[in-house]
Amino acid sequence: MERFVVGTGRCGSTLLSLMLGVHTGVVSIHEFFSGLDWGRRFQRGNVPAEELVTLIAAQQPVATAVLARGHSPDEVQYPIERPGMRYRRGDEIPWLLVAMLPRLTKDPDALFDELIAYASTLPAQPLADHYRQLFAWVAARFKRRVWIERGGGALDFLGDLVSLYPNAKFLHIHRDGHEAALSLRAHPFFRMAIAFVCGLFPSGLDPEVAATHVIDNAPPLWAAGRFWSDQVLHGFRALPQLDRGQYLEARFEDLISNPASVLEPIAAFFELPPDDGFVARAAALIRGVPRSRVADLSPAEREELATACRPGQILLGREA
Repeated sequence: MERFVVGTGRCGSTLLSLMLGVHTGVVSIHEFFSGLDWGRRFQRGNVPAEELVTLIAAQQPVATAVLARGHSPDEVQYPIERPGMRYRRGDEIPWLLVAMLPRLTKDPDALFDELIAYASTLPAQPLADHYRQLFAWVAARFKRRVWIERGGGALDFLGDLVSLYPNAKFLHIHRDGHEAALSLRAHPFFRMAIAFVCGLFPSGLDPEVAATHVIDNAPPLWAAGRFWSDQVLHGFRALPQLDRGQYLEARFEDLISNPASVLEPIAAFFELPPDDGFVARAAALIRGVPRSRVADLSPAEREELATACRPGQILLGREA
């Protein structure tokens, strides 16, 4: 069975993925799809090994741009400053080394080489089969029975994941849209994405100068809210393709306040093997309730943000 955690950006899915990763039978695969080439990551037809390797070994241009400008978002787990690492700040770091592989090992360069060597042996086949075999290899490498993939903003491409894996199970974690949108607005990766989607790149500037401007400056509130809401809308369009038993929702706020009430149904939904200490170990990762960003806004700013977020809030049942 294929298992995925989806959500908008900055919804708490990273914490949930880390929590699931403390289960003795689970390997959490972080951010695999999110940074792959958007035009090729879900392409149809048979894909030979050399094309697969080119796809999964590529850099992610936004990550490269953000890191080159001195930013270090939490998603970036590669130890750039550690002596002896293969890549330094400003290098074109393969996407799988940015977030996924450093979550699994203290020697991500070596694990990357192992994974690429394995990928190179695979036959020409659809990407769905390639990815399934790569994830199974990772699970076996770490002696786990189950893999669960999770990517920031994956709700936006839920339809593609469903097309790739029509029988998979999908756990959707969501957070209050106003807080999620403000967190997106403060994040350099998502500032770039918001600018692309909302047409906010400055015109008439050198591309490098424009990128620096976008990364270093928060977008308008309406743009952050619209970007968040659009991700929800895109995800909900895919839900009719799923049977009731393939989809489960969880609220980030409930995960923080009462983790057992969320994790126990998720374990049952994903049919995880027994692990008596799972919930207690997972709950120990909680570091309290994040500070509210909405509280810092003026009444006019709150209204601007609320208007942009309203369509997504209604779909999530967070607003009438």
